[in-house]
Amino acid sequence: MSRTMSKPLLDSSPPIVRNLGPVNWMGLATLYKKEVKRFMRVGPQTLLAPIISNLLYMTVFVLAFAALRPDPSEFMAFLAPGLVMLGILNNAAANSSSSIMTGKMMGSITDVLTPPLSPIELALGWIGGAATRGVLVALATGAALSFFTPLLPSHIWAVLYFGLSAAFMMSMVGVLSGVWAEKFDQLAVVNQFIILPLSFLSGTFYKIDVLPPLFQTLIKGNPLFYLIDGFRYGFTGEADANLMVGVVFIAILNIALFLTVWLVLRAGWRIKS
Repeated sequence: MSRTMSKPLLDSSPPIVRNLGPVNWMGLATLYKKEVKRFMRVGPQTLLAPIISNLLYMTVFVLAFAALRPDPSEFMAFLAPGLVMLGILNNAAANSSSSIMTGKMMGSITDVLTPPLSPIELALGWIGGAATRGVLVALATGAALSFFTPLLPSHIWAVLYFGLSAAFMMSMVGVLSGVWAEKFDQLAVVNQFIILPLSFLSGTFYKIDVLPPLFQTLIKGNPLFYLIDGFRYGFTGEADANLMVGVVFIAILNIALFLTVWLVLRAGWRIKS
């Protein structure tokens, strides 16, 4: 069904009707650009800060543990992809959730909801902007960590699939968090009690074979484990789990998340009521 857009009622000239077609490409592109410009305006906070954090992680872990290993360079090659993925996970979720939450708190969310944008277009705009931030942080973090260890993909398909899947997954989690939360304290709860524990208990800093068998089984129920394991495989050629299980599991989860985001935005839950 096509949608139209006309001039405001206060304009005395004859209205100009625009046939937007099945997809409002102009509106979608505008929302995406708005989301990108939003985090680029505060680049030191949104891009530079996570890079510094990951460099500190690398420095601390190298100083603390690398000397205890027979080949410190092997440990750094293992750790670096996990830190890059950590940047994707945290920043993609933070961007979409904070954007929606800020709009709700300041009342500017109506500027996004008023234009003729369908729920899918709203979802794609918010998700695309957040995923872009996650990817930019990953690229910058990878460049910074390359001073410690070379980050050269050996399986480019795994790097792209798991890296982009992580960016889109956490962007959708951020959208749902921003829609659900009614104050910033609730966003902090999601980050501190869900995203952060799952990130740290996903093999970012260690191989899961050092864990007891029960914990190895439990960690394989953590979707972030498959993202980090598959992403690391793209660089090192080694994986702790079956890659195809991770590919299918992540694909199904992302489809389910997108459907959930679409249903929530279509219903207007906590953003239109």
